[in-house]
Amino acid sequence: RVGAQLVVGLLAAVLSLLAERCWAEGGDPSLADRVIWAVNAGGEAHVDVHGIHFRKDPLEGKVGKASDYGMRLPILRSSPEDQILYQTERYNEDTFGYDIPIRDEGDYILVMKYAEVYFAQSQQKVFDVRLNGHVVVKDLDIFDRVGHSTAHDEIVPFSIRGKLSVQGEVSTFNGKLNVEFVKGYYDNPKVCALYVMKGTLEDVPKLQPHPGLEKHSEGGEEGGKKRAQAVSKSRVQSGPRTPNPYATDNSSLMFPILVAFGVFIPTLFCLCRL
Repeated sequence: RVGAQLVVGLLAAVLSLLAERCWAEGGDPSLADRVIWAVNAGGEAHVDVHGIHFRKDPLEGKVGKASDYGMRLPILRSSPEDQILYQTERYNEDTFGYDIPIRDEGDYILVMKYAEVYFAQSQQKVFDVRLNGHVVVKDLDIFDRVGHSTAHDEIVPFSIRGKLSVQGEVSTFNGKLNVEFVKGYYDNPKVCALYVMKGTLEDVPKLQPHPGLEKHSEGGEEGGKKRAQAVSKSRVQSGPRTPNPYATDNSSLMFPILVAFGVFIPTLFCLCRL
């Protein structure tokens, strides 16, 4: 019996070592394994080319309206297999959002997918995005960013270590990430798809390049609110103050002299006639 137990123990140790070696050789978990939550807004479930499983929209029949208007259009910058993630959307006539449960601490990335399939000019649909009350994307105008029927991703990194930290702001965290699409002055807020993954900006798959089309660099520290701050900092200031046109006006000094001449000349004329 002792011999049998020894053999079993040795086998267990060998299997454990083999498992650890296989894990080490396997490297980091795949992109799909890092994704903790993903939704195809306004659409059905879909597995993309990276293996990310987007679930059917949980807000269906509860909040806002689903639209598949984009299904009639090809979406630039997106692979043919994943165009569905940009062709369907959920919008609402008021602010709406999703609650995403997050249990573990660490570094995360929120990726939001968009395409403007209806409006054909800028300043027609403009809205903000909030993360637990923090404005992380300010004045998002999809058409102004990339044009019509073109894929655009907004990428927002954040971290959770007891508290939520995003774009230099910190707040308490109760286990739920609330992503809100905020109603603005121009039309209704919307989203086509979104997901949350563990990792950094370098881990996020990039859209296909489209030279000359992308007007703004996407995501993270270059996106959202900081883009708006950069715009405000780059505004051309007005020129030097205009000099006061009355600062060198000597008319007040000339007035008594003119009055004196006006009185002196008639008086002199009268004296000469006498």
